Amino acid sequence: MEGRIRAYGAELVGTAWMVAIGTGSVALGGSLLQISLAFGAAVTTAILAFRGASGAHINPAVSAAFVVTGHLPRNELPGYVLAQAGGAVIGSGAVYTLLGPEDLAPTVVTSGVSLIGAIAIEVGITAALMASILAVVLVRGDSTPTVALVVGATVAALAYACGPLTGASMNPARTFGPNLLAGAGGLVMYTLATLTGAVLVGLAARRRFSQAD
Repeated sequence: MEGRIRAYGAELVGTAWMVAIGTGSVALGGSLLQISLAFGAAVTTAILAFRGASGAHINPAVSAAFVVTGHLPRNELPGYVLAQAGGAVIGSGAVYTLLGPEDLAPTVVTSGVSLIGAIAIEVGITAALMASILAVVLVRGDSTPTVALVVGATVAALAYACGPLTGASMNPARTFGPNLLAGAGGLVMYTLATLTGAVLVGLAARRRFSQAD
């Protein structure tokens, strides 16, 4: 039980950190490159700080995919998701308190991007993120510094590429906190799309490595 509480606490704090740093860079008026690097750096530092305690998923879609691959026990998923959602709200609340309510950086679909297009983008970039995680965890030796650098760089690159289109959520928690406090919609679409992308990659990885065994 003590280990679970420690893991849930790490997920809460890590997710709060990621949301606060990433969306805070938006509220401070950062450029697309600066915002993308802020999200990537926040993810990298969270992994370095909390991976030993919880795996530093800081993302319900990643946690769901890790249930599929067997890296996370199924009965721990609700605790992870609740901690991540709570952390996202805390992170957004910190931005609201320190920087004001003007720009909480909710993830929204840009005008001109269709709903189907937005879903495809979020499924695709979340799948790419999950593939990068599993590639380094399963293939490259599972070194925490390597995981942190690869995943952070992937987040930054995908945010830079697709942020102007959909906000590049890749993470139901990243959307949940800001969108809830800002009163923005899209929670269902972003949640389902990101979960789909991550879980599909988890299923593919499980099939591939089970066949290899």
